[in-house]
Amino acid sequence: MTFGTSGPPAVVANVVDMNEESASRPVIVGVDGSEFSSAALRYAGTLAARFGARLEVITCIGMPDYLVVSSLESSEHPLTAGLEDTARRLVEDALGRAFTGDRPTAIDVTVRFGAPGKVLVEESKRAQLLVVGRHGEGGFPGTSMGSVSKACAARSACPVVLVGQEPDSV
Repeated sequence: MTFGTSGPPAVVANVVDMNEESASRPVIVGVDGSEFSSAALRYAGTLAARFGARLEVITCIGMPDYLVVSSLESSEHPLTAGLEDTARRLVEDALGRAFTGDRPTAIDVTVRFGAPGKVLVEESKRAQLLVVGRHGEGGFPGTSMGSVSKACAARSACPVVLVGQEPDSV
């Protein structure tokens, strides 16, 4: 179930009971630098604060980029560091757009190599909630979900919130 961008985010998957164990797990948000991921980041920050949880921002460096770099002489190649620096800069830009005032204090940023859908589904195993934008830069106009949000909605180990570009307030 999804809603238009003017409606509330869609919660996909069964909601689990909040207990001490789930309260100690992070709210994870996937960020790709798009406006959709900035909206998801803003929404995830609000939810993490309400749950008293850490906010973990995960951005992924896709497999084509990784395969090129991994074929070079060592994993510590300058291109690997360059890809990570670029990914962190995109996350920093998204944080700036998402939180124009006070930024959450309990926030971690992780850069992972791999397909975003696969990485986020794997990371969902340790999260109490996964938040993703409905479209990334690769989304097709007129579609309700992109490939990453579809993968997360279908296979996540925790509840998933899909956020449009301008979500309603939490």
